[in-house]
Amino acid sequence: MIENPTFVKNKMWFMDKTVRTFDYEKILRILEDTEDKYVFEKVNLIPKDEDLREKLENYVNYSKMTRKAVLGIDIYKYSSYEQFEQTLVPFLFKLLFLETIELCFKNHTFFFQKYTKQEIVENYISTGDGGFLIFDTPLHALLFACNFAIVLRTYNSFHFYPKLRKIIGGVSLRYAITYDTIYYFDKSHYGRAIINNARILSKDTLNRCIIDQNVYDWFTLNIDGLENLQVLTIDEMANIYDIQGSYDYDILRDNPDAIFGKESTREFGIINSDVLKIGEIKSKESTLSVYNIHIQVASKVERTQIQRIITISLGNLNTSHLL
Repeated sequence: MIENPTFVKNKMWFMDKTVRTFDYEKILRILEDTEDKYVFEKVNLIPKDEDLREKLENYVNYSKMTRKAVLGIDIYKYSSYEQFEQTLVPFLFKLLFLETIELCFKNHTFFFQKYTKQEIVENYISTGDGGFLIFDTPLHALLFACNFAIVLRTYNSFHFYPKLRKIIGGVSLRYAITYDTIYYFDKSHYGRAIINNARILSKDTLNRCIIDQNVYDWFTLNIDGLENLQVLTIDEMANIYDIQGSYDYDILRDNPDAIFGKESTREFGIINSDVLKIGEIKSKESTLSVYNIHIQVASKVERTQIQRIITISLGNLNTSHLL
């Protein structure tokens, strides 16, 4: 009897979140039960594969594979730094990354209540000059990106390790958010969400924030479009289908959200949200519909009893040189 893939919870995944996991030994057993490892005949023939295909399809059961949001972050023009500064950039990126995690748990305690800081760190997929983060929904990915942009602005404006800022110089990032299938195999995450995200980042020659069609559709379904982010309250955001009923709403009494307030004033939080359809990215035989987003966020940053209002832009409105 063929065993099904398990839905596991371990240190490589977030709290009570599940991801389809495939086991090498189980797949190998299917192969060994269905065909010989080596076949040498006088005449080479292409075999019929229906029996093996059926067993593998039953095991993979692609229709039940979970969809997750992937946030890809890439340092813009990393190779243009001088050798000494370039050596320090990965260290700086980790500083910004860890500070962003702290800010997310402070600014959005409600939305990140099912995550732990350590789990986010352990699930980060590094690419050297950036990496990928996996979240349950595109909203979580977008909030993390906004907070990363806030931390980056405090660094670039000489408020966060100003001496290091003078040595390395300014840093610019590009972002991509995708929403598609993810699976876990041999201590690593794989899937279309990561593949598509990497494709988007590789095509972007500027410091934009680009989303795929699935992310666009998710926000359209749940909040009537990304443009509505600037007018929605925390009560409306907390009643999104993927959040409704499974989150502890009492958290909001003592930990109000830093972006979504009880009332929509547009004085703080998201003050502007633009979405521009770019077109389709073509790679080999597949195409990927993408959108360019531009989110402006006004945030209160308080350190050492000094409060500043910092307004940042996630992405930009330039749609050229992508397709």
